[in-house]
Amino acid sequence: MTDPTSRTGIVHLTERQPTVSGPEMLASLVPPPQFDSATFESYRVDPAYPSQEDAKQTLMRFAGRGTPAKRGGLFSRAKKEPELKPGVYLDGGFGVGKTHLLASIYHAMPARRKYFGSFIEYTALVGALGYKNTVDLLKGADLLCIDEFELDDPGDTMVMTRLLGELVPTGTRLAATSNTPPNALGEGRFAAQDFLREIHAMSDSFQTLRIDGVDFRQRAIDGHAVTLDDEAYATGIAEASAEGAVSDDRFDDLIRHLAQVHPSRYIRLIDGIHRVGLRDVRQLTDQSEALRFVAFVDRVYDAQLPILATGLGLDGVFSEEMLAGGYRKKYLRAISRLNALTHSA
Repeated sequence: MTDPTSRTGIVHLTERQPTVSGPEMLASLVPPPQFDSATFESYRVDPAYPSQEDAKQTLMRFAGRGTPAKRGGLFSRAKKEPELKPGVYLDGGFGVGKTHLLASIYHAMPARRKYFGSFIEYTALVGALGYKNTVDLLKGADLLCIDEFELDDPGDTMVMTRLLGELVPTGTRLAATSNTPPNALGEGRFAAQDFLREIHAMSDSFQTLRIDGVDFRQRAIDGHAVTLDDEAYATGIAEASAEGAVSDDRFDDLIRHLAQVHPSRYIRLIDGIHRVGLRDVRQLTDQSEALRFVAFVDRVYDAQLPILATGLGLDGVFSEEMLAGGYRKKYLRAISRLNALTHSA
């Protein structure tokens, strides 16, 4: 059996039981590898949607990169830009570059202490260290970037709102995106009203920036996940394992294993992997299993790991009933990401 920690060869994610300490969680609060070099300049504005350029310009000002208003003549008045709030909320559908812009803020802001993480990572930090210790650690930070602020867990939302409420008065600036809460149907639906309602105690601290657009991941592919037959899969896994560590697991086995690992540790499941292999993919019918798989896909996408798969196409992994339900937007975002990752393989 191949050592799960080896740098080459085939490993099985189902054999990994990752652990992570509080200090390690804090140190990992940086943009995902795919956004290591994200900048405002590299953000691809779609000219068909002016709100993208408008949001970019506002966020550049927020990050201290904006162009100051030009001084007029002796009797003219310089144009005064509206004062920015301590927080910005990026409101838009999936695939319009919200996370790219969030990472651009992180990289552009000349801050001594700044953190970037998903909502799940911040709440996991509270769970590992306790609320007070987390506040003490984050207090004094110049910037907190929160990607995919979860609106479907009232308890965790309340904890995060309280946490942010303690940090803002000390000078911490905030930038956030969010998912869509239960019963908010439709991939094109915006979530600003839901976000501001759920964080009501902090809503006055946020300026909402609406970002229209279409999913950039679907512009260059045919919209369907790539599925391999057994022979092509075996060849792909063998070739990939010669270049580095590649995972190879039955889909059902992985789904069962995800239930035994906290979502905050999913990123550790794929440590050192450069390809993910899934055999015998089937349609999911259990909502809890589906949501855990979405969280796993998010981490795989953050790491930009191509996926090799057999069985049902991964764009069909969520049932029609799920796609018509309250978590529709989460599932559609995951399908978009799965399509892109199978094509990249």
